[in-house]
Amino acid sequence: MSSRRNFLKQAGSVGLGAGVAAATITTNASAAAHTTKGMHKMPRNVKLVSIRHADGVDALGAVTDGGVIDIRATAKKLGIAAPLTLDDLLQEGQSDALDKVIAGAGKSGVPLLAEAKIAHGKLFAHPGKIVCVGLNYRQHAKEVGMQEPRVPPLFNKFDNSLAGQNCVITLPPKEVSVKFDYETELLIVIGKEARNVAEADALNYVAGYCTSNDFSSRDLQLELPSGQWMIGKTLDNYAPIGPYFVSADQVGNPNNLTIQTHVNGELRQSSSTADFIFNTQQMISYISKHFTLMPGDIIFTGTPQGVIAGMPKDKQVWLKAGDKITSTIEKLGTLSFSLA
Repeated sequence: MSSRRNFLKQAGSVGLGAGVAAATITTNASAAAHTTKGMHKMPRNVKLVSIRHADGVDALGAVTDGGVIDIRATAKKLGIAAPLTLDDLLQEGQSDALDKVIAGAGKSGVPLLAEAKIAHGKLFAHPGKIVCVGLNYRQHAKEVGMQEPRVPPLFNKFDNSLAGQNCVITLPPKEVSVKFDYETELLIVIGKEARNVAEADALNYVAGYCTSNDFSSRDLQLELPSGQWMIGKTLDNYAPIGPYFVSADQVGNPNNLTIQTHVNGELRQSSSTADFIFNTQQMISYISKHFTLMPGDIIFTGTPQGVIAGMPKDKQVWLKAGDKITSTIEKLGTLSFSLA
């Protein structure tokens, strides 16, 4: 665990400033060209999914009591130029057009879809930044024998790691990694440009939340001489997110949500975001003091106790091909994926 200790020791030192944070967080290439348009209204009163259509295109669906509105088909029928992906909706800020499609769905003649029968796509494909916060639950810090950090330890993932509901993570060859672990996490979705945001105002910049899993290769993350946190957490499909994006107004307080993980039906993690070391407001405020958060950026917020890496070494049974993992967060639904 020496690499983990060194990483967190550095993160907790007084000298962790803008220079270190900038070096720690690497933005996606697309962020350089990322701009926002219009009034940038954030989505409200929505629960959205990503539908993978027969032509292979992922497009939004809006979940209602009667079924799922196919936004692509309905917008075409109504002649509305609506955002068809969550990236477009958030980055362009055009929630008014989405609202018009949802409001007109009943008159469009497009049938609602049964949620159980839809194929899920990726909720996110090209966010500007994927920011991750490490060691952010008090009980998790205790289980791995670490002091609580003085500031949020930051690292990153890349677009290749993004995956959706019911995805299959193909594990790398044994010569690359063998110690696979789960990390169910609350995902914060930024809705407005945020720079130097005060904690008291931070929730006003949140568009919504998702259930996510910061899937990890612990041998890459913790056992290489230099401690490869980014490599250990950003292999292909190592960031499944879903099944829903839920707008912030439908969630309320993000700092008091139950959070659980099951592996093959066995409960492994059971906690609450009330155990955060740094709450949602503190994370957003801290990150925004080092670099600008943009609409559509996403933040993984750390995982609670119960991970395999926190168990005694003689009880560590790492995940393997064939395992099925579910990550559940109150009000946000259950994310399911499997390993191959």
